[in-house]
Amino acid sequence: MHGAAFALVVNIAVAGLFAASFAVLALANPGYRRVLGFSASYAIGMLTPISEFLLPLSNWPEPFMLTSYFSFFVGLLGMAAALACFYRRPPPWGAIATMLAGAVATRWFIWGGARNTLPYELAYQMPFAIASALSAWVVLRAGRRGALDLMLAGMFGLIALHFLVKPFLAAFFGSGRTAVEYIDSFYALLSQASTGILLTAAGLVILLNTVQSIIVQSQIASETDVLSGLANRRGFDNHAARALAGSQRFGLPISVIVFDLDHFKTINDNHGHAVGDQVIRSFGDLLRRAAPQAAIAGRLGGEEFAVLLERTTPEGARLNAEAIRLALAQFDNENLPMVTVSVGIAGIQPSETLAEAMRRADLALYTAKQQGRDRICIADFEPDGESILAISRI
Repeated sequence: MHGAAFALVVNIAVAGLFAASFAVLALANPGYRRVLGFSASYAIGMLTPISEFLLPLSNWPEPFMLTSYFSFFVGLLGMAAALACFYRRPPPWGAIATMLAGAVATRWFIWGGARNTLPYELAYQMPFAIASALSAWVVLRAGRRGALDLMLAGMFGLIALHFLVKPFLAAFFGSGRTAVEYIDSFYALLSQASTGILLTAAGLVILLNTVQSIIVQSQIASETDVLSGLANRRGFDNHAARALAGSQRFGLPISVIVFDLDHFKTINDNHGHAVGDQVIRSFGDLLRRAAPQAAIAGRLGGEEFAVLLERTTPEGARLNAEAIRLALAQFDNENLPMVTVSVGIAGIQPSETLAEAMRRADLALYTAKQQGRDRICIADFEPDGESILAISRI
């Protein structure tokens, strides 16, 4: 087997593995069905090395010449569309259609032209370079600037440059007098190896990017309360612990607010759990709107919520809590019963853990409940660690 033929077999296998891998990822993760576009791109592109492998074995090479050229080009254009879908951007269908029409016209124009000449080889490779550059542009247009995103854009830029270099190599080494003789040329080995390596590298970066996105999405889902849309207890604790560590490192004030909807059991008993769930959703929406943008908000369970405020003293937290309490009192929804909230606040001390501060906030909340509900109580810190020195009624 010629070296170029072996490279073609390797490229067929690699493209097939990528097509299968992306298909498995899409089917195993329903929220990522859009990566089927990557699978389709590699599956279509796989027809190119298959065609080039079969071309010298056929007495009618023209169909294989066409499938070799256009399957690879359509695969590259499909990759640009798949990348746009992956980044949740509209695919550049206008550019894709224009490039496809240009490639058809170019291939028709140079059909039967003199191979191994620089004008012919440039015209042959230019559509592939432009299609690869389109993928790089799609990634950059997405606006994400993570390491894998920048690496992916760079890979497609390198692939585009590689297609611009290939005409000079073809003119220098010779790509065979005919398409049938191509597989016996040294250029064929060089071309298939370099293209295969670059597209494999690009595929690996896309695969890493996809897996990373799936992991991040799964982590977000595991830390999100489905009913309220806020962080659940696990998510709140994780985000709050990181914020607390940063605040304590730099000596910045930080406070925690605990909210508890008053008489929530009565709402469930009198109006049903569906109405109770809607009350939870509405209060979650209220926290997202009324709490500061940088606040960490979560549903701790049942009808209890918490908000962590960085760079905020207990008095500043009280003002935020009062705004939320008043907004709830003024909330007008004829489909929901009126509801009030009791609030406990604790300013977190440099020597405290999150759990200790939450315990003090809970004690303040319990006092607010005892004093008649629909009010705010602030827990003061006692140096000997006995949690409560005084409770302020607002």
